Amino acid sequence: MPNYIALKNVSQSFQSNDTKITLFDNLNLSLHQGASYAITGPSGSGKSSLLMLASGLEQPTTGNCYYLESKRKRSLNDLRADIGFIFQQFHLLPELNALNNVALPLKLRSDKQALNKATSWLNKVGLGDRLTHKPSELSGGEQQRVAIARALVFNPKFIFADEPTGNLDQNSANEVAGILIKCCQENNAGLIIVTHSDLLASRAQKIYSLTNGELISVDQKDSGVTYAN
Repeated sequence: MPNYIALKNVSQSFQSNDTKITLFDNLNLSLHQGASYAITGPSGSGKSSLLMLASGLEQPTTGNCYYLESKRKRSLNDLRADIGFIFQQFHLLPELNALNNVALPLKLRSDKQALNKATSWLNKVGLGDRLTHKPSELSGGEQQRVAIARALVFNPKFIFADEPTGNLDQNSANEVAGILIKCCQENNAGLIIVTHSDLLASRAQKIYSLTNGELISVDQKDSGVTYAN
């Protein structure tokens, strides 16, 4: 059985003035390494908060989040070095060219093969001829490809992507989505995408809808729904 991230009976709430706002309550979700997931739902439903919980960057108000590896329960903090992130805003360093943006995570880990690995990944995402270009010299789709290469260059176990095609035109969005899913599959990385795009969501193996505090599993075959467990 693949290793997976588990969210058990998690709730997330916050105070707004004198009002307690609950995004979701007693939610359960399992995210397996090597599988792809899409989380959809209206703005403000808590999709990004759910992503932050699953990645270990935030703690739930109640409930537990952990990583099960070889049947051994571990803290998500132990997984942090094996998680990559991709965002709607590309978050590339403007003073660095594509090659050095991708190599940066490896350089921070003192990997002596950082530049070679970064070059290989830029070739994989179709930017082998853009190594020396800075972000300002790249299109939005090209910048997001650089961000994908940077997220995957250290062979993470999971990739978390928050609206990864939100700033792209439809053609670029389709290309970037295909590259992202293909690269994650080839590297056995779990992929968890938060998106408003039904087209992007449909490319994931499993789709969830977070609406009115409930996480519903959407069956793509018959358009029915079942509650996540």
